[in-house]
Amino acid sequence: MNKKIVATEPNPAAEQRLYRVVAAKIQDLIREEHIKPGTRLPAERDLAAKLSVSRASLREALIALELSGIVEVRGGSGVYVSEKASSPSDVAEGGPGPFEVLAARRLIESEVAAIAAKMATDSAIDAILRAAAEMEQHHSDRATNEQADRNFHLAIARATGNTALVGVVETLWNQRGTMWHKLKEHFQTEELRQNTLDDHRNIVAAIAAHDAAGARQAMRAHLERVTKTFSRG
Repeated sequence: MNKKIVATEPNPAAEQRLYRVVAAKIQDLIREEHIKPGTRLPAERDLAAKLSVSRASLREALIALELSGIVEVRGGSGVYVSEKASSPSDVAEGGPGPFEVLAARRLIESEVAAIAAKMATDSAIDAILRAAAEMEQHHSDRATNEQADRNFHLAIARATGNTALVGVVETLWNQRGTMWHKLKEHFQTEELRQNTLDDHRNIVAAIAAHDAAGARQAMRAHLERVTKTFSRG
């Protein structure tokens, strides 16, 4: 007997980005507990436990709320309720959350690095080396350093010889929007910046040695390190 397939309406709540759901929970908490403007919210660890969400999801939500003017993140002090929080406010859609993009990059760029290690020509390896050297040379210039970082990852994608993969990696980098930059502004550390240089050296060495497994692992370790740094307290 054939079963009848019934079409269902899409569920907007299921399609909503997680950080927006968590941001709404935080706004509900502020209203329900009558937390006044200028008051410090509970510490992230406590707030994540109270809302039953991960630290990464909470941090994305707080960044979204900060960009919407609902909270103020004060480095080394905590997160404070702003005047705007006293009235219902919509959190602006900011595209994929930073940790969502990092998860995708960890999955895709690790394999891209492995393919690059197999396929890279001498000229492709030279391009990767130039980008890595530029990043080290401009370590203290954040804007130039970030552009060199982007060039490094795109050079690895180009080393695969697959233009579709170059497009995928470029799209992922273009999704690092306002939320990403605000997260980086608050939680980037000198330790992470130094570790990134070390990670890049490891990635270059594996690709230059045509070590696919080593390149895959080096890229994954690099992106896992970034994720942990941005999500830990």
